[in-house]
Amino acid sequence: MRKVSQIIDGKRKIIKKPELLAPAGNLEKLKTAIIYGADAVFVGGKEFSLRSQASNFTIDDIKEAVEFANQYHAHIHVTCNIILHQENLEGIKTYLQTLDDIGVSAIIVADPYIMMIAKEMNLRLEVHVSTQLSTLNLKAIQFYQSMGMDRVVLGREVTFQDLKTIMEYSPVDVEYFIHGAMCIHYSGRCMLSNYLSRRDANRGGCSQSCRWYYDLYSHGQLVNKEDDIPFSMSSKDMTLVEHIGELIELGVDSFKIEGRMKSLHYIATVVSTYRKIIDAYCEDPDHFLLDHSYQQELLKSANRALCHGFFYENPTQQEQLFNMRDEHPTQEFVMRVLDYDEKTKLAKIEQRNYFKKGDRIEIFSPYHPHFSFMVEEIYNEENQEVQVANHPMEILYVKIDFRVERHDMGRKIK
Repeated sequence: MRKVSQIIDGKRKIIKKPELLAPAGNLEKLKTAIIYGADAVFVGGKEFSLRSQASNFTIDDIKEAVEFANQYHAHIHVTCNIILHQENLEGIKTYLQTLDDIGVSAIIVADPYIMMIAKEMNLRLEVHVSTQLSTLNLKAIQFYQSMGMDRVVLGREVTFQDLKTIMEYSPVDVEYFIHGAMCIHYSGRCMLSNYLSRRDANRGGCSQSCRWYYDLYSHGQLVNKEDDIPFSMSSKDMTLVEHIGELIELGVDSFKIEGRMKSLHYIATVVSTYRKIIDAYCEDPDHFLLDHSYQQELLKSANRALCHGFFYENPTQQEQLFNMRDEHPTQEFVMRVLDYDEKTKLAKIEQRNYFKKGDRIEIFSPYHPHFSFMVEEIYNEENQEVQVANHPMEILYVKIDFRVERHDMGRKIK
């Protein structure tokens, strides 16, 4: 069992703080994740990576990401987690060497061949076993340790009881999902997309067929009625916000947030919330109280219902969406702060969604507590006053009496 705490100046403190690992689908999201508190960010390259629909990173992008992360003492992990077919073998060694030369901290790998050659090449970067391999038990972890792997990313199906045993005896670092989408099948084992759309889920092409709507038939007869909502197999998203303290006490090495295709607002909100919880718990674990505001904060970015995943046991029908899907990307994220003038009290902002004079906006930040204000003055770049902000990505100036900082964000209060 890992030693996670000790008595310092008469008070118990956590000395083994877990890494907070965030997703990023592009450079803007990566920088935001780090600014809002991520210790590490995982990204996908243009090759050898799943999530082909994400804005995956070129080599130059990854180099810029590493340079930016270094300024914050953060780390970059690159997913090399496709299952290789014969035509995918070419170029993998050159690619891995380039990532190592750039200064990438780790690669996340699913194919045994990549694991083997990454270690044979004596690269400086770590090799992490991807969740695509559905590692759920200690014996599998010991096997990967025998191959020289540095960390295992557990499957989302690992329960808390199994995690206790794993953490007591694991010979390598352990990464555990704390937030994000769930797979309706064992992670990395679903072939629905392959069969129904000829898009290979294990080579980055998953069409998320489980979330499609289906008619139900029994003995050739249509079961659902014309006015019924069609059936889908979609799971609620997972959040373990209520259990972060328990996971810290087990000595879990890395807390992983899912979502390389999620929005900038989602990344900032989720990362900053877990950052605050982790820091508060580690500072004074014996007197930590989970404030209800943490859960409320996460709900501001959620576009799907939330559950505990497999944390307690196998999920029931209550953890599934079936015909109750409700996926609506939040439209409340309306601005990103670019600059602030103390004399004029005008914030230079980048508009992200519609807002108007009279709306109440909540400012959230990696630097200061939240606060809200009423929109009373909006100006365009020609210094003309406008009534509404309805042009996406337009640069505007908004009167805010309280100082805001670059990278702060604003969302409408309903």
